[in-house]
Amino acid sequence: MTAPDIADLFAPSTRRERVVDWQAPGPVTKAAAGMSGMEMMCAIRDGILPEPPMARLIDFRLRVAEPGRIVMELQPHEALENTIGLLHGATAAALLDTAMGCAISTMQPAGQGSVTLDLKLTYLRPLSVRSGTISAEGKVVKLGRQTSYAEGFVRDGTGNLAVHATATFSMIGEGAKVK
Repeated sequence: MTAPDIADLFAPSTRRERVVDWQAPGPVTKAAAGMSGMEMMCAIRDGILPEPPMARLIDFRLRVAEPGRIVMELQPHEALENTIGLLHGATAAALLDTAMGCAISTMQPAGQGSVTLDLKLTYLRPLSVRSGTISAEGKVVKLGRQTSYAEGFVRDGTGNLAVHATATFSMIGEGAKVK
């Protein structure tokens, strides 16, 4: 590669810019303090509560909130691509971690939450901006008092499975005990 070729890589015509705005999470946390996880997920889905900053950064949306199940959607864009023109694997990881964690949340009372202990992903096919609307589904496998388990799936715009995941979550907070 020649010096002019390298200079062309930094040409103003190929420069992109993306502005991301979000609501400060502190006031949202206070507003949601008395809500169950299911109420909170529905409030985010319905636009009553703002989306978390990470959702705004990557630009995914909560579309389905049911007890034990969440579906997020992402219209892929080039800001999420790696140097080989595919969506970076961290995109699917963030979608799945969020969808599975939120699925656990739908089963939790007010005052209780969960944090990810481990996350295992298996990438089955690449995703790109040409993949169409990407969906990430999280499902509760087992809800426990101290530890809960979830499974997740990322599908491309035609419904093909692209990533499968499992995760373990630690239960935190002072909510009512799970039976």
